[in-house]
Amino acid sequence: MKNVLMIATGGTIASKNDGSGLTPALTSEELLACVPEIADICRVTTVQPFNLDSTNLSPDHWLKIAKIIETRYADFDGFVITHGTDTMAYTAAALSYLLQNSPKPVVLTGSQKSAYLRDTDARKNLSDAFAFCADDSANGVHIVFDGNVILGTRAKKTRTHSYNAFTSVDFPNVAIIRDGKPFYYIKSQCAEPKFYGSLNDGVFVLKMIPGLKPDIFDYLDGHCEGLVIESFGSGGLPDYGDGEFFKRLKHFLSLGKTAVLTTQVEREGSALDKYEVGRKLLKCGRVLEAHCMTLEATVAKLMWILSFANGDDIERLFYTPVGNDIF
Repeated sequence: MKNVLMIATGGTIASKNDGSGLTPALTSEELLACVPEIADICRVTTVQPFNLDSTNLSPDHWLKIAKIIETRYADFDGFVITHGTDTMAYTAAALSYLLQNSPKPVVLTGSQKSAYLRDTDARKNLSDAFAFCADDSANGVHIVFDGNVILGTRAKKTRTHSYNAFTSVDFPNVAIIRDGKPFYYIKSQCAEPKFYGSLNDGVFVLKMIPGLKPDIFDYLDGHCEGLVIESFGSGGLPDYGDGEFFKRLKHFLSLGKTAVLTTQVEREGSALDKYEVGRKLLKCGRVLEAHCMTLEATVAKLMWILSFANGDDIERLFYTPVGNDIF
């Protein structure tokens, strides 16, 4: 029987209504007690570094989770992280960069309804997460939710209430959990894990809307090291007759900062060379392109890279695939 470390961090799965709305209250032991059959799947040790609504999580919390896994990596066969759904995809992406090529599984799960309720998805999601974590073929970072096993770099929350809250974007599910057992569509092998311990949280996401004024760069120039531009369609910047957006982006890049272009469209990615508005953007300087990466993976990867790299290494690392994040 395998030994699994459960890292409880809060979220809806651990929430109770205290009169001011749902807030995390259940301990890791109380969560585990909701699904006694997990004892037949594996031996579980629990830790609880914090108990928060995932809206309140920051990159510092991602680093804390990663450090727990690194410190106790040799002691366990796998790791299950219970987590709020709202930022789970960000955490899964971040852990995919902080812990690369792991032959041991790191599984995130949560629920749309509290484990405290009678009618909840929490118990099944917990059971499925441990079943996958204890499987001999499991490795790497994944989200297990509503019977789906999704790669950590490809997950996105696409529903706010339904049990099938997460979608694998532009990539197949790795497996499904059926009758407590994983059935794989894709299997992978990992050798030696590589741990990283830093993130640069000076990354800003600029979501383009029609009519946005380019003087937003007055703020961006002084407050971020990395800029993710979430543009329209295949990608580009608007030209309202004065070319000001392109001038301001050129200046931003001249300060030694990094810009990445992605798209607001959920699927199929960017293609900056398709339209004039995209080709003009490419002439502004070294603008990286996220292509089919999710926004969550784009943000987390940029934070990871900017924490230790500079110059040409930023571009090289961004375009180097990690966990099938870009292709």
